[in-house]
Amino acid sequence: MPQAIMVYPIDPYVVETLMSVKGKQVVLETTRGGISGCVMDVKPDHVVLDTRGRKFFVRICEIVWIMPE
Repeated sequence: MPQAIMVYPIDPYVVETLMSVKGKQVVLETTRGGISGCVMDVKPDHVVLDTRGRKFFVRICEIVWIMPE
């Protein structure tokens, strides 16, 4: 019986861009709308954004564009 293989697409350019603004304020436009905050952490599949003390975990594949504030 064939086994399912999980594939996690990684967008290295978006990860690199997010790493360059780590610790800074940004606006992320996602497929669900915009969100602004400070980039706290960057992983291959998601970014952690701190917005007024609340942490948001945004999947990188959902990001449309990034703008530093």
